[in-house]
Amino acid sequence: MRKLIRRGLLTVALGLALGIVPVADQAVQACPGCKTANETESLRPRAYMLSILFMLGMPATVFAGFGVAFYRMSRKSMLDQATLDAYLQQQAENQRGDVGPQARD
Repeated sequence: MRKLIRRGLLTVALGLALGIVPVADQAVQACPGCKTANETESLRPRAYMLSILFMLGMPATVFAGFGVAFYRMSRKSMLDQATLDAYLQQQAENQRGDVGPQARD
C-alpha cells in the first residue's frame, strides 16, 4: 500500500514538474507601470536597481546575523563548560584532601 501511495505521489510530482516547464519557458516582462516610469526619468532606473540589490541583500544579512549569534552562543557555552569542569575538578581535589599550597598558608 505504501509503495502504491509513494508511486502515485511521484507520478503527480513528475507530472506537475513537466507541466510547469513549458509555462516557465516564456519571456518575463516587467509591469507596465514600472517600465514606463523607468523609461521617462534618468535617475529612476538607478534607484530601482539599487532597491532591488538592497532587497536581495537583506536575507543574507539576516542569515549572517543568525550565524554570528549561534557562533557566539556555542563559544560561550564551551567556555562555561570549561569553567564548570575546572570548578568541579577543584572541588573533587578539595574533598580528597589534596589541598594546594595556597590553602596551607
